[in-house]
Amino acid sequence: MRTDDDLDAVDTRLGARLAELRAEHGWSLGELAERSGVSRSTLSRAERAETSPTAALLNRLCAVYGRTMSQLLSEVEAEPAPVMRAPDQPVWQDRTSGFVRRSVSPPHPALRGELVEGRLTAGADIAYDRPPVAGLEQHIWILEGALLVTAQDTEHRLGTGDCLRMRVWGPTRFRCAAPDGVRYLLAVVRP
Repeated sequence: MRTDDDLDAVDTRLGARLAELRAEHGWSLGELAERSGVSRSTLSRAERAETSPTAALLNRLCAVYGRTMSQLLSEVEAEPAPVMRAPDQPVWQDRTSGFVRRSVSPPHPALRGELVEGRLTAGADIAYDRPPVAGLEQHIWILEGALLVTAQDTEHRLGTGDCLRMRVWGPTRFRCAAPDGVRYLLAVVRP
């Protein structure tokens, strides 16, 4: 199990990577704020690891940089091996929303698919205003609990064992519909 110190170290490396990406594009904080719709102060605090970025914030930045959240998070982890042992799977937590994300499959830049375990606490509600990559294919398989997923103005109520396949072109919303939280497997395939 990862400790708070481990999570803080990931936030520090993530902040540094976000600053590198902005510099690689030659953008000021103001330019990135305009492109992402995120305030300059929030971007600055995330880059300096003064705050742990939320899932929604990372999603907006991933959309601007044209990468999935898993790609971004894998860039702050060690070089991947072909096998990812359970204790070594990177865990990232959005403490604000109650979202915990575990990268299950070993990341590799040449592969288009990845597996992610998601956990939402009871009552958690995460809205993404856009996909990180337009046309991203997602398969959401509920392992325990219930999840409401809204995509393209259609709400899908998923229970244990159900699987939803969708291509993401616009806003999506994930809401925990179970009193004990929900655990799901997300298979992501880049177009």
